[in-house]
Amino acid sequence: MISNTEAPSFVFQGVKIIDTFAEAFPITGTRVIVTAVSKEWAFIAATTSTGYASSVIGCDTEAGIERELSPDETPDGRPGFSLLFFAFSREALQKAIVARVGQSILTCPTTACYNGVAIDPTRAIQIGGMLRFFGDGYQTSKLLDGKRYWRIPVMDGEFVCEDKFGTVKGVAGGNILILATTQAFALQAASRGVAAARKVPDVILPFPGGVVRSGSKVGSKYKKLKASTNEAYCPTLRAIAASQLDPNVSAVYEIVIDGFSREAVEAAMKNALHAACGEGVECISAGNYGGKLGPVHIRLSSLIS
Repeated sequence: MISNTEAPSFVFQGVKIIDTFAEAFPITGTRVIVTAVSKEWAFIAATTSTGYASSVIGCDTEAGIERELSPDETPDGRPGFSLLFFAFSREALQKAIVARVGQSILTCPTTACYNGVAIDPTRAIQIGGMLRFFGDGYQTSKLLDGKRYWRIPVMDGEFVCEDKFGTVKGVAGGNILILATTQAFALQAASRGVAAARKVPDVILPFPGGVVRSGSKVGSKYKKLKASTNEAYCPTLRAIAASQLDPNVSAVYEIVIDGFSREAVEAAMKNALHAACGEGVECISAGNYGGKLGPVHIRLSSLIS
């Protein structure tokens, strides 16, 4: 293994950038718009429904809040949030969203749920049309502007959910690795990177706070595990494992980005890389698994211009 000390690199804003690429993969995604009587209740529904959704390695979906929506941006004129969900297939995506909307949005006071992606009938998934059965025969539907909405009776009135949601073929796993002299500097840099990446539309950062501390590699010495700790980037293993860390690097954080297109992911990665450069950051690299993970390769050098 070539260490980051020996790997080809260049300097940008005073920080060494490893001349490598982030290895990402195709994924199916959709946008869910959740609204409620207030921003506070919409946020509760948004955060609850996108929880436990950091990685498809161990979760049914990768999900997160894309952005807050003002009342004039939502279908029903109420405060809301735009949520993005991703899975390996439309079938898996539908199953995950039906479960999450049913358990975390339908159950939340005053909420409603709408599709946020243009519908191609050959690629649509059914959400309201599956949740309607909770109405136990009392549910009704209404067709408005060619879209069907289900009205499910609940104890505070009605839960409205759009029947079908559109899907797109997106990209998951865009990433950068931030190597810093201290944990504090690494986290400050990662926080700057997250804030900058989130300014790009059509993307989410699915891990807690947008930051990953437990970067993984494909496979494990234990046959049942799909992924395991990436020892090459663990400071405490520097003396006993093949390390990618320079002697003065004490902490590494990863920013992972999913999006509706390669272009959106690249733009978010670029924002993150530029913002992360700063005090205490020794090096920025990217997760590259030798082609084992995915066919979408985004070179860090392409993000500098």
